[in-house]
Amino acid sequence: MNIKILGSGCMNCKTLEKRTIDALQELNMDAAVEKVEDYQKIASYGIMRTPGLVVDEKVVMSGAVPTVEKIKELLLAHQGSK
Repeated sequence: MNIKILGSGCMNCKTLEKRTIDALQELNMDAAVEKVEDYQKIASYGIMRTPGLVVDEKVVMSGAVPTVEKIKELLLAHQGSK
């Protein structure tokens, strides 16, 4: 699984990154987590508000910082859709 955190590096982006890592650890899932701060790359995903959460090149959330529990739900839902 490849996860990208889209954003400028603001506090919300850092919080999303930390919560995503926490969710992965709680689920005992292995994934590469990458921060994307380049505005052109962020725009290429079609999101209008950051932070954004991308799993295997699919935007699963943008414009908010979900709880660890919600991120776990998103990751499990994505894994189940493969």
